[in-house]
Amino acid sequence: MSVTIILGTQWGDEGKGKAIDTFAGDFDYVARYNGGNNAGHTIVNDYGTFKIHLTPSGVFYPNITALVGGGVVMDPAVMLEEIRSLLDAGVDLKNRLLISPRSHVIMPYHKVLDGLYEDAKGKGATGTTRRGIGPTFADKVSYNGIRWGDFADSSVFAARLEMQIALKNKIIVALGGEALAFDAIYDEYMGYYAQLKPFIRELFPIVQDGLKNGKKFLLEQAMGTCLDTDWGTYPFVTGSTTIASAATTGLGVPPREISQIIGIAKSYTTRVGGGPLPTEIFDDEFAIKTLSEVAATTGRIRRGGWFDVEVVRFATMISGIDALFLTKLDILSAFDEIKICTGYELDGKSVHYYDLDSYQLGRVTPIYETMPGWKSDICGIRDFVDLPPEAKAYVERIEELVGVKIGWVTNGPEREAIMAR
Repeated sequence: MSVTIILGTQWGDEGKGKAIDTFAGDFDYVARYNGGNNAGHTIVNDYGTFKIHLTPSGVFYPNITALVGGGVVMDPAVMLEEIRSLLDAGVDLKNRLLISPRSHVIMPYHKVLDGLYEDAKGKGATGTTRRGIGPTFADKVSYNGIRWGDFADSSVFAARLEMQIALKNKIIVALGGEALAFDAIYDEYMGYYAQLKPFIRELFPIVQDGLKNGKKFLLEQAMGTCLDTDWGTYPFVTGSTTIASAATTGLGVPPREISQIIGIAKSYTTRVGGGPLPTEIFDDEFAIKTLSEVAATTGRIRRGGWFDVEVVRFATMISGIDALFLTKLDILSAFDEIKICTGYELDGKSVHYYDLDSYQLGRVTPIYETMPGWKSDICGIRDFVDLPPEAKAYVERIEELVGVKIGWVTNGPEREAIMAR
């Protein structure tokens, strides 16, 4: 199979980094095609523990070339910090990390505006990471964006930057912020470009030649299905398309070349920021503490809830997912009983995720099925058949309810903590 896509089926934080790190060794190229540094993938391998936000997670395998597509928006300071950390760890990046000149650049005014917009919304704030992602995508579609390709001619970059600062300062000042100065930003970003220039290369011929010659591509989605701008819980979503079709525009892969789509699902559900989370736990302090997590990107607490079949089943349908990769089963070892949300009711009627807007989704009553827990440490188990019967039954029940085979189950953060079925 020439092109495999790995994507999240919930609200992000599903464990995509571990899945990509697991599979990448069998591929020639690993690519990011959407999002920005508002997504963080945690990788644990022989090099150490890494929280990476822009670099494709498969970069640790020496045989692969890592591609950052034009559908990614990039904070150059974050990109450079990741490059430094990888080089310090001994990862060779020469001719192995390539960045599209079509990638839009996150500018200082994007981050300023992100914060000002959130503050101005008050209680209605979206809950963004305040990293400038949304404003950068907004500039992209309103013809105001700046791409790495603009830096090749310093006069072009200067003209575009001058125009944007003039426009953005009017908004910034109106919202109570301080106007930004052209010279400091120009010098800073030309400095970033000088450092990143060796990595910037047009990816289209590389992708097309690779496909023609039977090379294998692993495409890495950022965020999760329910954060998609069209199909997610709008307006509590991200600024980019997060379903499988985004690979076509974000990297330049023809749809017919996509041969396999693997969905990553956590054994429970978490969400960062605002927006509905139908299975969120409010009345059980132990469950809240056990299922809540710290986000790799922002350090914010992820809200925790039980596994939501409605959400994952929708994700498998909208992207045509072939198989599921279920993560963090070991976390559920703490519970005597485990709940699975099998459906929703709203105002006395049975409804589905796709029937609802985000505000209606926030009012649904989840319908739960309760299963017995296994109350034993499963972290050292490497064969699915050796799991406690209750753990196997939980996995098999999710598979049955979602309607897609679960091909892999993880039970720890380490690279080897994975059971193939």
